[in-house]
Amino acid sequence: MSTKIAFIGLGIMGLPMAKNLVAAGHTVAGFNRSPEKSQELAQAGGTAASSVAEAVRDAEVIITMVPDSPDVESVMLGEDGVLAHAQPGATWIDHSTIRPDVAAEVAQKAREAGLKPLDAPVSGGEQGAIDGVLSIMVGGEQEEFDAVRDVLEGVGKTIVLVGPSGSGQTVKAANQLIVAGNIGLLAEAVLFLEAYGVDTDSALTVLGGGLAGSKVLDQKGQKMLDRAFEPGFRLNLHHKDMGIVTAAAREAGVVTPLASTVAQLIASTVQRGDGGLDHSGLLTVLEELSGGSSDPSAR
Repeated sequence: MSTKIAFIGLGIMGLPMAKNLVAAGHTVAGFNRSPEKSQELAQAGGTAASSVAEAVRDAEVIITMVPDSPDVESVMLGEDGVLAHAQPGATWIDHSTIRPDVAAEVAQKAREAGLKPLDAPVSGGEQGAIDGVLSIMVGGEQEEFDAVRDVLEGVGKTIVLVGPSGSGQTVKAANQLIVAGNIGLLAEAVLFLEAYGVDTDSALTVLGGGLAGSKVLDQKGQKMLDRAFEPGFRLNLHHKDMGIVTAAAREAGVVTPLASTVAQLIASTVQRGDGGLDHSGLLTVLEELSGGSSDPSAR
């Protein structure tokens, strides 16, 4: 069935997701602060909206995919935001990655305004968004989740309701902790292998076939070997996500020493001006800490 969808936020992840919804047969009106992204959606068969109000006016499902908690609050609660213009009964799906407490608070306000909220952050990076195989962790009510599953299946492959509002963001925080830790360890492994003159392509192939194998290794290993850090997911966004992880862990009284260490390494990379790199660019700061040389005798 075709659903009228408003898609707000057409960035690295949002644009391919919106295009996939068009390809799945849905009617998609997109809005982005940079209008050229909306035009690109229009060229793919969607509609370019000139404002949030125009995008959501007749929408049955409203999707947001914006960078951070304040952006979600602005898009949803602002004078020209979603709650001011959406039709009652519409479902709001937030694919952004934000603080769990903010997700729960805005969901409550959306429900009071007559919307059906689902926090549904995604994992899989730009390629997963392009291929339509994202992992989606959803917080909300079962009946409301079931009603829009066909929409979620237009952008994702592994789609799971994990609890009430805010739960999706909690699971995403755990996801970002694991990903960051894997990236940090992969970067250390690459530098270690290079230091000893190992054939790194062969080394990563065999490592990928054993217990050390992971999607992080598969997707980020070659980028590290090539020092090719064009962004699929920017370090400055992972920096924001690690802030969510460490704050939420502190609030819950959970000790996360490994998360704290990798969070500081990511922060260091961002603060020196490399926040626009792909998060595999974490290798750069570790390489610098190692003296910037692959020769063990130079250390």
